[in-house]
Amino acid sequence: MDRRPVPFFAMMQRMRFIRRWALMRNTQGENLQEHSLQVAVTAHALAVLRRERFPRLADGTARLLVDPDRAAAMALFHDAPEILVGDLPTPIKYFNPEIQTAYKRVEVVAAERLLAMLPDDLRPTYERLLAPDRRDPEAAETAALVKAADRICAYTKCVEEDRAGNTEFRTAARTILESVRALGLPEVDCFMEEFVPAFSLTLDELE
Repeated sequence: MDRRPVPFFAMMQRMRFIRRWALMRNTQGENLQEHSLQVAVTAHALAVLRRERFPRLADGTARLLVDPDRAAAMALFHDAPEILVGDLPTPIKYFNPEIQTAYKRVEVVAAERLLAMLPDDLRPTYERLLAPDRRDPEAAETAALVKAADRICAYTKCVEEDRAGNTEFRTAARTILESVRALGLPEVDCFMEEFVPAFSLTLDELE
């Protein structure tokens, strides 16, 4: 008997068809698949920085460490529900609390639909990535770093657009930078100070 094709990974490939920043004039378009890789690299780095440089707060309090590999994997899937619901532009998504709450519910339903495309024995593994249980402290901390990485990548997108002479992203850059600074995470502040300035450089300057 023929086995029914399993669509989950074919659906993941469709992330490349979801455009980001749809309401903005872009010098270089960005799709969801590209963004997810960027967030994964950044989330991995944030987890490494926490482990290697900031395992304790300034007052000496030990922090919950995050597995860099899990952070990267979770980041790869953090926007997967948008395959089904699309990337809602920020001015609409955050227009009021009701819209924001409703969109989050839609994303939950979309994540459940994607997970239902997996065989039963694989579903728990991917559920930890697509729909992590925020009641679990480690999952919550990992998700927080992924969110921070997402914000950082949005900011570097603005920086790159500005370097290309596109002023369309300047207001977004200021707003996003404020939100990144407000996180109060030392590994995030470190990444912003040490690594983000290089995004303003040309290829020759990078070398």
